[in-house]
Amino acid sequence: MRNVVVVNNPKHWDFSIDNAEVVSAKEYLSEGHYSEASNVRVFNLCRSYRYQSTGYYVSLLAEARGHRVFPNVATIQDFVSQSIVRVISEEIDELIQKSFLRLKSGNFVLSIYFGQNIAKQYEHLSRQLYALFQAPFLRARFVYNDKKWILQNIGPIPLNEIPDSHRPYIVEFAREYFSKKKIHVKKSSTYLYDLAILVNPEEREPTSDKRAIKHFVEAGRDLGFDVEVITKDDYERLAEFDALFIRETTAVNHHTYRFSRRAYTEGMVVIDDPWSILRCSNKVYLTELLTREKIPIPKTLIVTRDTMEDVEKELGLPCVLKQPDSSFSQGVLKVTDRMALQQELENLLDNSDLIVAQEFIPTEFDWRIGILDRKPLFACKYYMAQGHWQIYNWQGRKSRYYGKVEAFAVETVPPQVVSAALKAANLVGDGFYGVDIKQKNGHIYLIEINDNPSVEYGVEDAVIKEKLYETVMRSFLTRLQNRNKKSSE
Repeated sequence: MRNVVVVNNPKHWDFSIDNAEVVSAKEYLSEGHYSEASNVRVFNLCRSYRYQSTGYYVSLLAEARGHRVFPNVATIQDFVSQSIVRVISEEIDELIQKSFLRLKSGNFVLSIYFGQNIAKQYEHLSRQLYALFQAPFLRARFVYNDKKWILQNIGPIPLNEIPDSHRPYIVEFAREYFSKKKIHVKKSSTYLYDLAILVNPEEREPTSDKRAIKHFVEAGRDLGFDVEVITKDDYERLAEFDALFIRETTAVNHHTYRFSRRAYTEGMVVIDDPWSILRCSNKVYLTELLTREKIPIPKTLIVTRDTMEDVEKELGLPCVLKQPDSSFSQGVLKVTDRMALQQELENLLDNSDLIVAQEFIPTEFDWRIGILDRKPLFACKYYMAQGHWQIYNWQGRKSRYYGKVEAFAVETVPPQVVSAALKAANLVGDGFYGVDIKQKNGHIYLIEINDNPSVEYGVEDAVIKEKLYETVMRSFLTRLQNRNKKSSE
């Protein structure tokens, strides 16, 4: 891959590094051979990335040309987003505290060059921050506040602000980076595309077990993908791939969302896409959406501290309380008496200003309809866990976490169930969803739209078998072909 370092003035780049060509921003933006070049990796070291500045346009046009650029426009926007910085700070809080445990001052500036720092004790933190904010030169400012260290801000370091004492280290880091870092190199010419499957080997109940992952890998390779199973530690390698398939339970304040968002901004095909994660992960949003579209759901209230007293009056007891970002039955509670209701409302509202309360509709099972590309893919009955009111019982013995599952051919499922599932999923997007529906006394009630539906070997695939895995992989292939067709028009 061709490495291009873009600076405002090449005279300011006084480092001698093999495998990297240095050009001015003006040359990169105006010379035709750069706009037509392929397989290029661009390192944007312009003085400023301010909106509509020269540095901003270098990253913007690099993306338009299909070049891999660091930082890309999404990262540039992240630099000025305090909410992003705050979320990142919270997520790596333990590492931050451990790294600065012995510091006595109230503030600290960490300089990061190609993912490294000149002090070995900050190597792990530097790599983590570089993986989250991929830019060649980074400056992270930390302050000690309220008995802990927090990341105050992070941004690029202009070339002219690099201390002379750091320059020998930059040469070493850059040489190491350009000589070893490989991005978007295909392992075999027989493969058309590279596809990553994100998993968490430590997850208690993964969305796909090891045998299902194996079948996804085989189906992908049969269709021309070089498939690699990755984990959260591979974040900085994401740009190596053309597509990302997330097979780990998703959440917004979580690395799965960052993977999805980064994949999208890199121009990759990604399932689950970031919008699906945002929409499906919040039950307040889904309640508003389904109510507005007149899709039948159990009687539901969006509860605040001012409306707590309405819950028992409107829904009766028992009823169900849900934290907005609950998934797989976690964060979903059934309360049977007034005292428990008051206590659980208080607990949930301590963490979220809005929560969901819903009437309790007991059933023997829930329908799960798998939807992909706005079409039904599989259908199952998920029975309640033994002696429990939900599909999952995380408090029970491991052998009784969940009830039995029975797969059905889609055409044998009651038409109103499939129709409601399709209508609901199509409101969210065209990704891969699992829609849960209750059926009782001739009525149906949509319970949930999941953006990351379970696919376990011998369960969801029990009827259509290998076709399930092939259909998912073929969706990636079609999406990539359509993307490439649009880019060539």
